[in-house]
Amino acid sequence: MKTLICNKPFEFQYITREKPMPKANEVLFQAKAIGICGTDIHAYAGNQPFFSYPRVLGHETSGVITEIGSSVAKFKVGQRVALVPYVSCGQCDACLSGKTNCCEKISVIGVHEDGTFSEFVAVPEQNILPVDNNVDDITAALIEPYAISAHAVRRANITQDDDVLVVGAGPIGLGVAAIAHADGANVVIADTSEERLQHIQKQLPVVTLNPLLENVETKFNGKLASVVIDATGNANAMNNSVSLIRHGGRIVFVGLHKGNLEFSDPDFHKKETTMMGSRNATFEDFEKVQRLMAEGKLSADMMLTDTFTYDEIGMVFTEKVTQNKSLIKGVVLC
Repeated sequence: MKTLICNKPFEFQYITREKPMPKANEVLFQAKAIGICGTDIHAYAGNQPFFSYPRVLGHETSGVITEIGSSVAKFKVGQRVALVPYVSCGQCDACLSGKTNCCEKISVIGVHEDGTFSEFVAVPEQNILPVDNNVDDITAALIEPYAISAHAVRRANITQDDDVLVVGAGPIGLGVAAIAHADGANVVIADTSEERLQHIQKQLPVVTLNPLLENVETKFNGKLASVVIDATGNANAMNNSVSLIRHGGRIVFVGLHKGNLEFSDPDFHKKETTMMGSRNATFEDFEKVQRLMAEGKLSADMMLTDTFTYDEIGMVFTEKVTQNKSLIKGVVLC
């Protein structure tokens, strides 16, 4: 089979490997569409922590099962599926409490072990999600980033008519906005990029805000937000979150900043702020996203801007991905 491997920063190579044989508890699937994640971009550029080369990237993936292991009972050959790339140990305190998304020994397919930029991939059956026939391959490949967004929304405990401010209009922020809206919240998404704000206005049924030109209160009838979900990973934006919520408000950081944060403790305390981090997603989040896609409440177009072919992506990654300032989310068609 053909495989695209990242040998070192800024070096992709197409190689030939033996097609894997599924173990007893594994399924073998043929990749049909693969989303390009920020993690892939960082790994290619040499900026991904806890990462080693060479590595086959790719973890946002849909495909069709071609073989099943001897003990696999829930799936069949020909079934359409999406990858759940988080391999958890099942034994640590986090796993035993249902938080497999933050397993102490978590291994992410495409990051800590070889991923899906191959024609065929073998994975444990618990890392596969069935996909409805009315969810196309490209949309199904985006279940994983949408699941990260869904987990952040669940962490925020969003209820009907909550006033939710999403900060950052990258793929995860767009997913958060779309899912919070589907859950019945009043959603405003903030970004300083006019290009991204125009994308939102065309593709999502939510209100936009340019924080350089407008205040949050103008969007929530003179009030601050009841919930802020930050998807920027930007220290300045994250430090400012406390000033954006009303008293009793909640903050969820789904964007990751590689450093320390600093905010006013008096403001934090007087508002009795609830502040949480959100990491990865659980199977429950993947199932919710697939259901919303099948119901037509989530679509690829909400975040998708570019598509590529598998045979070209290794040669155009620098020009059309890392240097493409208009790219929000790209998908590789296999």
